[in-house]
Amino acid sequence: MKVLIVDDQDAVREALELLFTVQGLSVLNASSREEVMHFVSTEEVGVVLQDMNFSEQSTSGQEGADLFRAVKALDPDLPVVLMTAWTSLEAAVSLVKEGAADYIAKPWDDEKLVRTVKNLLRLRSAEQENTRLLAQTSRARHSLTQEHDLCGVVYRSAQMHDVVSLAVHVAPSEAPVLISGPTGVGKEKLAEIIQANSRRKQQPFVKVNAGGLPDELLQAELFGAEQGAYTGSSKLRIGRFEAAHGGTLFLDELGNLSLSGQMKLLRVLQTGEFERLGSSTTRKVDVRILSATNADLRKEIAAGRFREDLFFRLNVIELRLPPLSERPDDVGPLAETFLAQNAAGGSAFKLAENVATALMQYEWPGNVRELQNRIQRATLVCRDRIVTVADLALPAAGLEQPAPAGMRAADPERNDIELALVNAGGVVAKAAARLGMSRQALYRRMERLGIVLERRPKA
Repeated sequence: MKVLIVDDQDAVREALELLFTVQGLSVLNASSREEVMHFVSTEEVGVVLQDMNFSEQSTSGQEGADLFRAVKALDPDLPVVLMTAWTSLEAAVSLVKEGAADYIAKPWDDEKLVRTVKNLLRLRSAEQENTRLLAQTSRARHSLTQEHDLCGVVYRSAQMHDVVSLAVHVAPSEAPVLISGPTGVGKEKLAEIIQANSRRKQQPFVKVNAGGLPDELLQAELFGAEQGAYTGSSKLRIGRFEAAHGGTLFLDELGNLSLSGQMKLLRVLQTGEFERLGSSTTRKVDVRILSATNADLRKEIAAGRFREDLFFRLNVIELRLPPLSERPDDVGPLAETFLAQNAAGGSAFKLAENVATALMQYEWPGNVRELQNRIQRATLVCRDRIVTVADLALPAAGLEQPAPAGMRAADPERNDIELALVNAGGVVAKAAARLGMSRQALYRRMERLGIVLERRPKA
């Protein structure tokens, strides 16, 4: 990465070249517009240090402004530092608004100038490396899409590419896969990718929210029930394992499964055998197990809330999906995809000028699911099909709004549960219904998250 010095005075160019060379920097120098454009086109220029005037008769800075715009047209990301006397200061300030990296007054301060140039070189190098990695990921993603069924997953980041690549690599095996990651990151989508690229892709793919099943219904749901096996069972019920025979069973919310449920699940995973509720006939199934959890199962094991033997049975291969805050490169493509999905055959939605920046600054505690929901909301309330920051209801400056008293903004799952409990007046059954889960499953989550209801005596 080289420093390109642009000045019509030989003494100035020589002084600056000596200053930067002593600092170990590579230097090019030019005294005309033609030389500048040649070097920018053919050399690895990291920063341009450019005078604002190139003739003794000119003091307006117009020559420098014209050259600056020509350089930016050729390489929009190339940082340009303007060197100016007081007569062209106003022009230099104006060009900073157009994208100049900085301006330095003559005579310059050596230490400040060197520091500025080194910082810009580091920034330029980092940006080029990031661009290279994105291009590399884009090529690899295109190749992966050509060779495998990615089920329409949208991403641009290298982190997500690594996870998807590993998913399609292990898909043809029969090994159980545990998919971990916070709520809303797309664990079910990753399970779909594994199934779609497995040897069982033409066979049943059965999904079940294991953690949402109350203990009294768990056996019937997973293993089936004979007619009359329990009150209200008027016909034979085929369980999820039996329905998935020959194919794949996806067990979601695994970390919320009760210890009793874990024990029942472990037996069928070890032997492939089970009995329907109300039957003594042992049946055998052939299923591949994919499971997902937003809980740290190792911590759950240490706390005695999850069986270690079940963990090792399910965790032959673990795929961790990072939160959206760790892969900001995915925010833009996901937002554009959700906008297109909500267009529903009508004219396209567009993002207002400042929305992209706001989307990148926001932390997305609810991950991809939150982004999708905010985009959907925005398309319903926006005017003229142009989405603004206000339409997205994003907190100002990308910061989270203060959570209600007693809530922890850093844990979206906890927030959801506590808000449901508040809205339900502390009635667990009502809160569970709002959250779409059983009362027992909600109690297990509350225990795991340390949520305690305050019981007050009636007046």
